[in-house]
Amino acid sequence: MDYKAYIAQRLPVEGVSREEIAESITVPPDTSLGDYALPCFKFAKLMRKSPALIAQELAARYPADGVISGVAAVNGYLNFRVDRRGLAAETLSRIQKEGEKYGSSPIGAGKTVCIDYSSVNIAKPFHIGHLSTTVLGGTLYRIFQFLGYKTVGINHLGDYGTQFGKLISAYKHWGNKEDVQKGGIHAINDLYVRFNNEATEEMEAEAREYFRLIESGDEEAAGLFQWFKQLTLDYVQTIYEKLHVTFDSYAGESFYIDKMGPVIDELKEKGLLVESRGAQVVDLEPYGMTPFIVLRSDGASLYGTRDLAAAFYRKQVYDFDKCLYVVAYQQNLHFKQLFKVIELMGKEWAKDLVHVAYGMVSLEDGAMSTRQGKVVWLEDVIGRCVEKALSIITEKNPALENKEEVAEKVGVGAVMFGALYNNKIKDIVFSYDKALNFDGETSVYVQYTCARASSVLSKAGEAGEFTVPELCAEEFELVKALADFPDTVKEAAEKYEPSFIARYAVDTAQKFNKFYFGCKILQAESGESRAFRLALTKATLTALTNALTLLGIGVPEKM
Repeated sequence: MDYKAYIAQRLPVEGVSREEIAESITVPPDTSLGDYALPCFKFAKLMRKSPALIAQELAARYPADGVISGVAAVNGYLNFRVDRRGLAAETLSRIQKEGEKYGSSPIGAGKTVCIDYSSVNIAKPFHIGHLSTTVLGGTLYRIFQFLGYKTVGINHLGDYGTQFGKLISAYKHWGNKEDVQKGGIHAINDLYVRFNNEATEEMEAEAREYFRLIESGDEEAAGLFQWFKQLTLDYVQTIYEKLHVTFDSYAGESFYIDKMGPVIDELKEKGLLVESRGAQVVDLEPYGMTPFIVLRSDGASLYGTRDLAAAFYRKQVYDFDKCLYVVAYQQNLHFKQLFKVIELMGKEWAKDLVHVAYGMVSLEDGAMSTRQGKVVWLEDVIGRCVEKALSIITEKNPALENKEEVAEKVGVGAVMFGALYNNKIKDIVFSYDKALNFDGETSVYVQYTCARASSVLSKAGEAGEFTVPELCAEEFELVKALADFPDTVKEAAEKYEPSFIARYAVDTAQKFNKFYFGCKILQAESGESRAFRLALTKATLTALTNALTLLGIGVPEKM
């Protein structure tokens, strides 16, 4: 339950909106004063009364109910105490009833969200820089689906441009079918790199001709391109399966080549296209931006032109309520330009286009991507994490069954969590040691907490019915955390911020471990306490499992 919103709805303050009241409510550092507090100092000038008097008057007016058990005015603060037993009974009963759907909601029913993420380039392997867009987009896909939205995951493939003519030229000169088929994406990439290092002027001209042949539908050139494309998709699918990422569309840049014409025509009809140095552009200088190039001086389109066509196509086909672009912050200007052009075309839905920007990922040695000349393939990062996880698990629990399967969940989860835990806009320095820390703010810590809860429940057998006793501090803090999960999921969707769920998982795991070490569970003082604490343990396991599942991270029963 969102207690701040609940209290604000029942506490009218003249001249102050419910939203402002909710935002002003805080959690006191000393919980003996109350569970929530409203400072009344900011209302003094408006109401022309002292904060202490305002707090007293509001306390007298607050309606009694079964959610807030006490309201007290103390030195200009209005303190609220939650009905602890009522909250525990309601929360645990709800989690028992809803199970794996706990935290879900029908708020998105009848609405569609398109999410453009990952967007791999044909003939190029995944490097560490692709991690964020892939796992952020995949998590947002699951979150919106969990909230009842129809979600459309789109992999906007980079499958158009002269580089594919270069690849065919390289293959013709140095490649053979057997080696490429066997080597897959890395063999293709090696050919492309060799072309860039060794190509003559004649080969460059040959590459341009091969690209022209692809565009014109030449059987051999188009066939080679489709083969390279399929090898790429086969390769990336192995990565997507590890990361639990799926897509509903692989419509890439080439898909929109025959769909650009009507958009360009509409730009012309509305007088938005102007000539600049021979190119056709939309002038955005009045809006503080450089011109948006639609057609180059030679008449060729750019990826921005194809992005325009893609936006119109997605609106027409999916009639989205939101269309998210999960792309690095280096593309901030491009998306501001793109959205502004669509707005200038008079499309009301331009406001529904959202650039979900994120920071870059690098390793501790600074290696990040091909642009820096330090190529770190994502598959190698995943493999090393899984290998390291297996080593740690073997050392900690040598008798554990299915160690390899557990190590896979732990290692892959650590890589994903590393990109999801911090605010998405922050640059990330990935550390193998930190990511696999059993005691840190990591997925491993949360997974280990789930395994601990599973062990308790396994030893206890059937927990049965429970009643709620007087709660100790550790029990109540854990109950509050469990009650917060549905609102955390909604807030993560509203702000396109999966880190809210990742941080929730760590925070709840920490509260469970305080409860685990501070309260006897199986050897509780009474049958009533034992039954309640087992129910609380099971509810925690459910909430943490749901949180990790939304993040795409597996939950081992034993570790």
